[in-house]
Amino acid sequence: MNRQAQAVILLLLGGAVIRASVTDLYLRYVKEGLRPFLIAAGLLLVAAAIMTLWYELRPAAPRVLAPARDPDGAPAGGDGAAVGGGVPAGGSVPAGGSVPISGSVPAGGSVDVPDVGAGGPANGPADGHDGHGHAHHEPRVGWLLILPVLGLLLVAPPALGSYAAGQAGTALSSQQQSDYPPLPEGDPVQVSVLDYASRALFDRGTSIGDRRVQLTGFIVTGADGQPILARMVLSCCAADGRPVKLGLTGDVPAGLPDDSWVEVIGRYSDRLGRDPVNDAEIPYLEVESWRQVPVPKRPYD
Repeated sequence: MNRQAQAVILLLLGGAVIRASVTDLYLRYVKEGLRPFLIAAGLLLVAAAIMTLWYELRPAAPRVLAPARDPDGAPAGGDGAAVGGGVPAGGSVPAGGSVPISGSVPAGGSVDVPDVGAGGPANGPADGHDGHGHAHHEPRVGWLLILPVLGLLLVAPPALGSYAAGQAGTALSSQQQSDYPPLPEGDPVQVSVLDYASRALFDRGTSIGDRRVQLTGFIVTGADGQPILARMVLSCCAADGRPVKLGLTGDVPAGLPDDSWVEVIGRYSDRLGRDPVNDAEIPYLEVESWRQVPVPKRPYD
């Protein structure tokens, strides 16, 4: 892979990151607050790719032409003026020195002097060759960089769902300080699955009271075959996503496959269950009504 191919892949990768960042696609990978950093990273990748392409495709520097001189150092004044000496085969020319040229030079003519700057013929290879006609190649493993590009451009993975929730224990597995403010106004009041589960576990429902709450999450089939309401929470990105799980009683959603998103309205229940994955407590919600809803724009809490 040469540098031009590397620059093209870098350009595609930066463009894919920017494309994901300016749409809602990035929400399937990271939290909403990281959007500015993704856009900045994509712009840096694009700028680096453009600079690399410009450097590789810019016109070559013009060759240096030196006026012909006679053996006395004066410009050649006649036809067939001899210019003495020659560069021994395999020799080199010191910096700031002159290049003796053998042969005849027409009066007033000029001599094409090889470029002896850094990397030129007199000092070593300059165009990726080793001096023996063999070109140096970048490692072929560099082509693997195109895989994340294709993934971002061609594949739109769904948000973490029932499979990820079933493989991980509930995120609320450690005791926290139970000091929650009152719920906001509204009937029902809209709260997140994480907020309700935290209040139900660590506040034992004191801050919820008899208020009706409205939650949105996806359905996961529990170990006992009963549906569980879950929502994934992220610390940074989808790689560290963990589920928050709620058991359901009352008017439990029935006949829905896993990963179906529902909106439920209910009240606090003091019933507790156990997560079979990490043996943490799972709070319950007494469901009064529910309805199926499309996947929300922000699938993570």
